[in-house]
Amino acid sequence: MIITRSPLRITLGGGGTDLPSYYEAHGGFLIAAAIDKYVYITLHQTFEQELIVKYSRMERISTVEEVQHPIVRECLKLVGFPNPSLEITSMADIPAGTGLGSSGSFTTALLKALHTLRKNIVHPRELAEQACHVELGLLKEPIGKQDQYVAAFGGMTCFEFRKDGAVLAEPLKLDAETLYNLEDNLLLFFTGQSRSASAILRQQDEATRSGRPEMLENLRLIKEMATSSRRALLAGDLRGFAELMNEHWQRKKQRSADMSSRQIDEWYDLARQNGALGGKLIGAGGGGFLLFYAEDKTRLRRAMTRTGLREVRFRFEPEGTKVVIQ
Repeated sequence: MIITRSPLRITLGGGGTDLPSYYEAHGGFLIAAAIDKYVYITLHQTFEQELIVKYSRMERISTVEEVQHPIVRECLKLVGFPNPSLEITSMADIPAGTGLGSSGSFTTALLKALHTLRKNIVHPRELAEQACHVELGLLKEPIGKQDQYVAAFGGMTCFEFRKDGAVLAEPLKLDAETLYNLEDNLLLFFTGQSRSASAILRQQDEATRSGRPEMLENLRLIKEMATSSRRALLAGDLRGFAELMNEHWQRKKQRSADMSSRQIDEWYDLARQNGALGGKLIGAGGGGFLLFYAEDKTRLRRAMTRTGLREVRFRFEPEGTKVVIQ
């Protein structure tokens, strides 16, 4: 039996500039951090000539071509399992469709498990590129590359997405006090709403490819704020970083009418009135998790808990996709 895990992530700045429709023309930049919430893949060789795939449903089929789950099917084909006798099971600490990059984490964890069974040694960069190839190249999902790269590399990392498709990954090396305070003062609350990122990201993708000036200017400003966030974090200016989070969220909402909702705006305003210096909705928008930076954490927690929002406490995860049991 092989068990692998990939961390989920929070984006700290620059989200949206990792889509090919933007970075191929303008270059992208973002900061993301892996967290100690995971997607797990269990891989077990069976004695029957069949393939069992368990996720939110169960498939029991004879060939790879029959697999309904598109990522599982394409990963099996990519690594080379024409007629497998396998049982594949996925589990996650956080529900899918909540903005923490679960699809990218699922893909990297599955590829890692399949390569481990094949006894292939795969570098995190190669793992991330293969996951991007599956999701963006083969399945044509209108998504960016950050989820796959953060899951594969782990840690808190700056990613530069170059026009030629190359991705440069550089660890964000904060001093110990800044890292501790950032981790301690970031609070994550589940809105109770799950959604597919595809619809919102497809809107952005189409607007970017068609060269709509307002979308291009929005993403340019988002990228600038990400570089400003890096400077603030490296300088230990966490209040400045929090202000940039708030500005980022206001800009992000302008990209789509579906990015936020009346209820999400009310929660956000309440948080700002109760100690949150900055914050934003994680992921493509429309639901999922609200992330806030607050020094008065007790006050914010009380206010959010009274509304019925559930806090998910987390720590940063320094490691990327890994084998847990082999």
